[in-house]
Amino acid sequence: MNTSNNRLPGGVSNGTIWTSVALALVMLALSACGGGTGTTELSAPPIAAACVPSDPTTIDECGTVIIGLTDADGDFLSYTVDVLSLTLEKANGVVVDVLPNATRIDFSQYVDLTEFVSVATIPPGVYVAGTIQLDYSNAEVFVEVDGAARATTVVDTDGNPMGQASLKIVLSDRHQLAVTKARVSLLTLDFDLDASHTVDVVPTPAIATAEPFIVAELDPVDTKDIRVRGRFIEANVDEMFYTVALRPFYDALGDFGRMKVNVTNSTDIEVNDVSYTGADGLRALEAAGQGTLTVARGSLNVIQREFIADLVLAGTSVPGNGMDAVKGNVISRLENDFVVRGGTVILSDATNAVRSFFRDDITVTVGPNTIVYKTSDSDRPMGVPIRLLNTDAISIGQAITVRGTVDANDETGVHVDATEGAVLLHVTHLSGLVNTVMPGQVDIELHAIDRRRASVFDFAGTGLSPDVDADPDNYEVSSGNLLMPAAAAGRPVVIYGFPNEFGGAPPDFEGRTFVDYADVRSTVGVGWGTEGTTAPFLMMDESGLLLDNQNPEIDQRHYIKQGPVLIDLTALDSDTLIAPRETGRKLFTIKTTDSLQLYADFNDFVTALTLELDGVNAARSMYARGHYNGDTNVFTAYKIFVYILEPR
Repeated sequence: MNTSNNRLPGGVSNGTIWTSVALALVMLALSACGGGTGTTELSAPPIAAACVPSDPTTIDECGTVIIGLTDADGDFLSYTVDVLSLTLEKANGVVVDVLPNATRIDFSQYVDLTEFVSVATIPPGVYVAGTIQLDYSNAEVFVEVDGAARATTVVDTDGNPMGQASLKIVLSDRHQLAVTKARVSLLTLDFDLDASHTVDVVPTPAIATAEPFIVAELDPVDTKDIRVRGRFIEANVDEMFYTVALRPFYDALGDFGRMKVNVTNSTDIEVNDVSYTGADGLRALEAAGQGTLTVARGSLNVIQREFIADLVLAGTSVPGNGMDAVKGNVISRLENDFVVRGGTVILSDATNAVRSFFRDDITVTVGPNTIVYKTSDSDRPMGVPIRLLNTDAISIGQAITVRGTVDANDETGVHVDATEGAVLLHVTHLSGLVNTVMPGQVDIELHAIDRRRASVFDFAGTGLSPDVDADPDNYEVSSGNLLMPAAAAGRPVVIYGFPNEFGGAPPDFEGRTFVDYADVRSTVGVGWGTEGTTAPFLMMDESGLLLDNQNPEIDQRHYIKQGPVLIDLTALDSDTLIAPRETGRKLFTIKTTDSLQLYADFNDFVTALTLELDGVNAARSMYARGHYNGDTNVFTAYKIFVYILEPR
């Protein structure tokens, strides 16, 4: 086996079960807290107290790590497991627990989002390793098969069902987590479900075979929105922020640390179903009082080192707080009854051991008293209950959160009575191919809505009359003043916005953001069977990796996914070049049986990969994320993962 100075050793003991988790450790300075200074005796300077996280008197000697969680795009509708613990380890062997409570997580919900899950006070030092312990005993894992959810069993590479799994994380010299006192670092866990699993959908339940894939990053390569959930502690109106006791996901109990949430004059803040902005919202939070549950969504300003919220929900506005809640997409509707698919059910009963669960289809009933409103509506009046929309605004495809009363049993399934509740309309994500471009409108061949196939949606009743109901083969999207080039016809497109009101089409959709084919986020995935191939690339140099698209060892994974389009690599006229992007942060990873090598420089990556592919070792799989140009057959990547098999 070849060695490299940058290699990350990460062997596991015989008693350790590896789980298929791609875990990214991202360390960057978020904020600086100035420590106070005091007078000292001239004859003898004081001896600084050591950091003891449980001792508040030593807090100034401690550092802070904020732990976030995210996921790369994959095929799972639900991937819910229990996280039992997360620890960090210093070079001298000292181990620190950074997750104060066990928590239950659906990793499939974090493709476009990072959630802060813990704020841990820990002793300063260089942390070189970590361990995460997962429990699959009560896992809820589902994949989509022919438009419907299918339960899935996760097994290891020997075919054994996953139980409790302890995953060891070891950081290389270049990717160690340096924690200093009075400063904050960020640790982000990234479960790359697509790169970590091979899914067989033929049996029932389906079988997901897990292969470990651990990644450590010092700088974040993917930029995503951030979610912060917790109980309100206090607000500072003058400095425009509030503080929460972090309580992530749908946890009802426990304190996961303190988090500061900054707001601006344009931040939408909804408290107990009343809408405000900026300072008025902070004052409403103060009036609601300590302990009020909040959820904030926003972004990380790396330069200013602070989290800034765009939207804050508090009190009864938080899904599952005071009322049960359901999140998903509307797939059909008949008068005041509709069906939500891909639903996450959030129960309001804090004593219930299962706070949330997945159900593919959920029925919902609304009525005249149902409150209906949109996210990101700048025309909402401040300080008044949100009753600006009627139930006709709930149309097919719409991503929603419903608040009401959940009734669930094995015979009738799950039903939500929202006649005295509320429906929040979220920005909805379309993907398809452009048919025609005209002033104020783009017509597309609709392939998916929020990653669910267009074929699962029943568009009956969406039009002013049946003959103008929405047609997925020619889905009409109003574009306003947004312009797309005529050359976009026939190309992939991603559109964000809201379906038009039920019975109000055409047009079928109000487009607010258009991402044309040149910018559509794409992935490439190739597998070379259980034995791999010793010659996966025809060329490896500073220009990129030239795939051998006709390699006879290529297995069922041989695709480029460009938005909604799946491109068969073996059917292309030429071999595909995987090239590094020229600007921005990049991460290139080589995984072997017992190690991980991480590179920000592509030339270093190619040198190491050339050493690994020595004619004896074989490539098992490769994944890349970036953008694809079909005209040139070049995939420009910001992340590349290569899995190398070594002789046993």
